[in-house]
Amino acid sequence: MPNETIAIVDSGIGNLKSIANMLSRIGVASRLVSRPEEVALATKILLPGVGAFDAGMAALHERGLVDVLNERACVAKVPILGICLGMQLLAEASEEGERQGLGWIPGCSQRFSFPETVPPLRVPHMGWNTVIPSRECVLLTHVPMPRRFYFVHSYHVVCRDPADVLATTSYGIPFVSAVARGNIMGVQFHPEKSHKYGMALLRAFAELA
Repeated sequence: MPNETIAIVDSGIGNLKSIANMLSRIGVASRLVSRPEEVALATKILLPGVGAFDAGMAALHERGLVDVLNERACVAKVPILGICLGMQLLAEASEEGERQGLGWIPGCSQRFSFPETVPPLRVPHMGWNTVIPSRECVLLTHVPMPRRFYFVHSYHVVCRDPADVLATTSYGIPFVSAVARGNIMGVQFHPEKSHKYGMALLRAFAELA
């Protein structure tokens, strides 16, 4: 059902107020969920996160959310969108830590590393940058050109299956800035900080059937 209340996973590692405020601005209802029984009822899920990979996974385990998220994403097939660290947690692992990720998107997060031919760039990658779709997806179709979003990150997901890449961005090297595998999606940028571009993306997610 389009436009139902979106569950925002509160594991203590995301900028939840900004996301809830952005959803409210576009007329989309949301609620914070932090207990397994709340997540079990969710029909659309946002998985935000900031900080280190291992801390993010530890927070999900500590709140008992990993099993119920697996059920929602992989069995119930509800739409789920990982944001920033939340996108990295969708992968299998990260160079940043030792914990296993959720493993829904085959691949690993790697720290930015630039070839000698590229002038040194500051890490983290911070600021506005352009997102270039790799294929058609309703998540980005109605985002106005030039599809500029706000980034803050030092690691980026490297997908093992090119079919999972939804969009790329250039920062010294091309990197994956959005992924999608069926109902599972992720964006490396912050739509809640990206004004009209973020509004369009979150509206598209809210309207997914």
